[in-house]
Amino acid sequence: MSINIDKERFYYNPDFLGSDQGRSVRILSEYYGPLQRFQQNKIVDTIVFFGSARTLSKEDAQNALDNASKNVDKRTMKRLKSDLKMSIYYEDARILSSKFTTWSKELKGTKRRYIICSGGGPGIMEASNRGAAEAGGINVGLTISLPHEASGNEWITNDLDMKFHYFFMRKFWFLYLAKALIVWPGGFGTLDELMECLTLIQTQKIKKRLPIVLYGREFWENVVNWDYLVDVGTISEEDLNLFHISDDINDTYQYVTNFIEKYQLKGPNF
Repeated sequence: MSINIDKERFYYNPDFLGSDQGRSVRILSEYYGPLQRFQQNKIVDTIVFFGSARTLSKEDAQNALDNASKNVDKRTMKRLKSDLKMSIYYEDARILSSKFTTWSKELKGTKRRYIICSGGGPGIMEASNRGAAEAGGINVGLTISLPHEASGNEWITNDLDMKFHYFFMRKFWFLYLAKALIVWPGGFGTLDELMECLTLIQTQKIKKRLPIVLYGREFWENVVNWDYLVDVGTISEEDLNLFHISDDINDTYQYVTNFIEKYQLKGPNF
């Protein structure tokens, strides 16, 4: 059925909707729009993967290194070699996402449980969506409109590629349905998402028990000196129990699934 759009009505008027006065309507749209999509697809909770958009697959990183000119400068060559080293995280994210998806598909019930959710871009986000798709499961991409970064990837399930304008609304949907977080090496965005989540848990704004894995011990122990924060008294020693650091796919898988089975799954869902 076609709808005759009367632009004289404010809720159809793009000039009003894009104005300062229409901001609250835009914010509400980024709440109710995703809510409708999740409900339509019967998704009740997610496992969220955070990580860098710049991490390449092993194949792409190896090809870039192999095709580099012999005259490339040292800085570029160092970056290409680093990209190949970091590509292990893309491959591990892809495998781990597949394992979680296979596990979640075996749960009983009519609701879709523990669906893989990412920021929907390239890098680690692509790897997580890809692993879920390759395991035959649906997956979510919560993308963001940015001037200098690709948005979306080919592995996101149709109808579950949701683009946001507001970072805070995107982060709300990351955490509202999340029942586990896997945080991979990343930059400012990844650190922002991790630290906000830890702050919300520490201050009990998030009350649900939530397993958080920081994947990549070398990276995380170089980027954040957790013990120093305890030593100088800016966090408590107990705060270190809010997350688990791992370098291993199976360790991460067991930590998260054991946690979920102990604290979250009940009745017919187990």
